[in-house]
Amino acid sequence: MITDNQVRNLKKFLGQGKTLEISAARSGMAETTARKYRDQEKLPSEIKAGRIREWCTREDPFKAAWEIVKPFLEINEGIEAKTLFQYLQREDPGSFNDGQLRTFQRRVKTWRALEGPAREVYFPQIHKPGKLSQSDFTHMSNLGITLNGLPFDHLVYHFVLTYSNWETCNICFSESFESLSEGLQRSLWELGGVPQQHQTDRLTAAVNKPNNPEKFTRRYQGVLDHYKLKGRRTNPASPNENGDVEQSHYRFKKAVDQALMLRGSRDFRSRKEYEVFLKNLLQQLNQGRLGRFEEEQSLLRSLPAKRLDSCSRFDVRVGPSSTIRVKHNTYSVHSRLIKERVTVRLYSDYLEVWYGQQCVENIPRLHGSYKHYVQYRHIIGWLVRKPGAFENYRYRSDLFPTSRFRIAYDSLCKCHTPAKASKEYLRILQIAAHENETGVDDCLRYLMNNEKLISADNVEEILHSGKEPELVTNVTIDEICLDGYDQLLVGMEVSV
Repeated sequence: MITDNQVRNLKKFLGQGKTLEISAARSGMAETTARKYRDQEKLPSEIKAGRIREWCTREDPFKAAWEIVKPFLEINEGIEAKTLFQYLQREDPGSFNDGQLRTFQRRVKTWRALEGPAREVYFPQIHKPGKLSQSDFTHMSNLGITLNGLPFDHLVYHFVLTYSNWETCNICFSESFESLSEGLQRSLWELGGVPQQHQTDRLTAAVNKPNNPEKFTRRYQGVLDHYKLKGRRTNPASPNENGDVEQSHYRFKKAVDQALMLRGSRDFRSRKEYEVFLKNLLQQLNQGRLGRFEEEQSLLRSLPAKRLDSCSRFDVRVGPSSTIRVKHNTYSVHSRLIKERVTVRLYSDYLEVWYGQQCVENIPRLHGSYKHYVQYRHIIGWLVRKPGAFENYRYRSDLFPTSRFRIAYDSLCKCHTPAKASKEYLRILQIAAHENETGVDDCLRYLMNNEKLISADNVEEILHSGKEPELVTNVTIDEICLDGYDQLLVGMEVSV
């Protein structure tokens, strides 16, 4: 295929007095082709443009049906051509075959370009240093990250400066106000200053519903006021307005994925190790933005004297089952607090239970609704007194600290009546509460491995004997004899 540049070279060589043969050879084309372009005043691209036909070679097969199709296109902007094509096939069987779908799709595309409704226009913005930051939550579960081999399903709160694209993140587990407040405040303190404005999409934790006269929720507005930030929100169904952080989600997760490939493993020993991994990666990513970031730093406003507490407070009464309900989830507290009112400070990852100006419990937070977290240590004293309540206890699944405790209970059920099995298991659980849960777990493992009777007395005897059960990691491997491999190799040498 002859290009415009080849024809220009041909004209140049001919203008220098070279023969047609030499000019064609130097331009990389045959002499006959060179003669054709020498006699024409047009470039190849101009000749091709002139060849575009402006007439149809066959009759439009959808001409009669177009009056049926057109109203659907005018009313429903998002309707697909394939949907309309299948509708025509149903309405008039046999008139259109599957091979005409592509023709119909081109027909619809042309109509939309020439007669359809105007499409949304995106207006590129000029970002000014120190003016705007954006944030949003993004899911990280699809990266396959694990902690000690167990899936680590989580999100990150992602914070970005729109001018320099400096970014940071904070691990969280829900798009709650507590996660938003903690993530925003940590980002600002890591940044070392406060921009003029901060923008989010329409998070329920930050933005009120349209019929509410107040733009932002009172708690979120309180955080903005504390840092003298002007809040901004996107319009409904317009994620492009938060485009900087949305695009940063993609780049950030891709960088994490690539760094995990280099690391050679997606498993981390602890959450702390994973946090250090993310911190080092973000430092590396931000290194290439230092020039513009320094411009922003000089224009940031100073931080307030201290942070706000990133928690919600609830005053609740402890029920007769020694539990409290917070955000539609159930948590146990010590039975001493039954009928008392306690204050709960709900953070993004945990909650604190306060009574008499003292923190009496620190409990991992449950995410979602209608879940429960019952600590056997809170209620074991009364369960031992009322063993009959265990068999049908609503939260019984929480009273098996490890899988070995569950296996022990199932084994007791096979050997005893349900009442006797419950009583014996609760005694084992009481020993774990008073002594050492890990030690009791090791005793159960010893009894199971040696096929000995599982009972509270045997567990207590092993625990108080002072003899530690054999560790799981103590594995004995017999010496391997390699003579067989030597014989195989000798046989190969002979055959060769």
